[in-house]
Amino acid sequence: MSSWEDAAEAAALFSVDPAGLGGVSVRAAPGPVRDRWLELLRGLLPDAAPFLRVPCHVTDDRLLGGLDLAATLRAGRPMVEQGILARSGGGVVLLAMAERLPPAMAARLAAVLDRGEVRLERDGFARSVDARFGLVALDEGDADERPAAVLTERLAFHIDLGAIAVGQAGASCRSAVEVAEARRRIGQIAASGAVVEALCGTAAALGIGSIRAALQALAAARAAAALAGRSEVAGADAALAARLVLAPRATCLPTPPEQEPEQPREGEKDSDPISAGEGGALEDVVLEAARAALPEDLLKRLGILANAGRRAQPAGKAGAVAQAAGGRPAGVRRGAARSGARLSVIETLRAAAPWQRLRAGLPDTALGAAPGTAPRIQVRPEDFRIARLKRRSRTTTIFVVDASGSSAFHRLAEAKGAVELLLADCYVRRDEVALVAFRGREAELLLPPTRSLARAKRCLAALPGGGGTPLAAGIDAASALADAVKRRGGTPALVLLTDGRANVCRDGTTGRAAAEGDALTAARRVAAAGLRALLVDTSAHPEPAARRLADGMGAPYLPLPRADAAAISRAVRMAAPQPVS
Repeated sequence: MSSWEDAAEAAALFSVDPAGLGGVSVRAAPGPVRDRWLELLRGLLPDAAPFLRVPCHVTDDRLLGGLDLAATLRAGRPMVEQGILARSGGGVVLLAMAERLPPAMAARLAAVLDRGEVRLERDGFARSVDARFGLVALDEGDADERPAAVLTERLAFHIDLGAIAVGQAGASCRSAVEVAEARRRIGQIAASGAVVEALCGTAAALGIGSIRAALQALAAARAAAALAGRSEVAGADAALAARLVLAPRATCLPTPPEQEPEQPREGEKDSDPISAGEGGALEDVVLEAARAALPEDLLKRLGILANAGRRAQPAGKAGAVAQAAGGRPAGVRRGAARSGARLSVIETLRAAAPWQRLRAGLPDTALGAAPGTAPRIQVRPEDFRIARLKRRSRTTTIFVVDASGSSAFHRLAEAKGAVELLLADCYVRRDEVALVAFRGREAELLLPPTRSLARAKRCLAALPGGGGTPLAAGIDAASALADAVKRRGGTPALVLLTDGRANVCRDGTTGRAAAEGDALTAARRVAAAGLRALLVDTSAHPEPAARRLADGMGAPYLPLPRADAAAISRAVRMAAPQPVS
């Protein structure tokens, strides 16, 4: 099948059982191909099925439901307003820009998908509302922006429309009538133990650790059987499910199956609909179908990323989220209306509304008011809600460059070129950059944090090479600068380019063993301080000392023998994990 045919088939299977399959993650920029796929999906759903769109910055009240403030004030008792999810029962929810959905909101949405209901327990009331729906998450991010894993792992299909040309986006091979018939019979579709074993075995062979993926593949196989008019899942249905559900989640290449004659199971009939036929055992057929759908560059995409430490964060991209006096709203909290606090009037009234009937029965003097002058809406100090705000702090990427003789002889020119390319990336992201170099017996701050690309390039071009390797001094200087950045409210990130062969101690004396011990101690302090770091081994051959240094920092280790400046820059960008937002 072509990429478009796979995407169209996924839309048809999803239309048969939206809630059972969880949803579809659609990676594509806005354009005619994505619009065509959404139009195709909408045409396969029942006319009466809800098809609701949710913006990425939706509030809890709008998504999940909450207190209807106006109705509550009129009635004098809590009145619940239904959210988008409660109105979407049996239909589809379209989540725009899913890669920008805040993690907390993604977790709440995932919980609703798991339970099939919205639970409201706040503002003085508790309600549970049925909400069984399918989710279409539109992923418009670039290479290092992805929707939260807690959400995407609950969606059966992961499709990428980015490489599909407009002319290839044709019609669906399924009709709305076929899908409607399949929807009616989906509850009666049976699946044998052999099918379940084949799907679970295929998931394990592809390196998929979660059982949820195998269950989703089983639901997709049932939908495929329903579309084909069968009452039991056949081998072809399981193979299709493995291709569309399991293959996009693969984390490793499966080993080729050994060809063995199929042995009939005890009590199994020859006419069993799940028979694999000529292809051998059912599990081999299903695995082969998944293997055929694996992207050709799977190992290339997983290779360097497998070396990236989970604790490290990217150089640049975006700063950490910090509580701030200014910024965009991040919820509310209880608190006193003191100087500098921003009172959320709506949320304060929302907290007070359920108690109005009770408070109206109290004497006026109990409210602190003169007789006969009780306020129309009675608000108490415990009702006050203070707005919480957050903002992105600026990222400062600190390049720590080994300019000693051991590094300069072979790699200083390449390191300079790589840093210059990375500096340009930071400038595009409006991040700050700083440059620390170490050589001889000391480290030097050549460039304090700045956004001036021209100034950074001048400092880099003037960087001399040669002398000893005071690696501990370089790491200490970078750590001190990172601490200063944090105190100013910024987010520091270290990129260390060195061969790791220290030979100058902290006190200026020489000795390789003692110098490497000092460097390792300094590296461990980086990890203890929680600083994000990345180590690029610039030696001609991978150095064990550089590997130990990276482990001490809790940082990704990138050995790059015989790499030029562009390769170093490209590897640094690929190895940096996604930021936590």
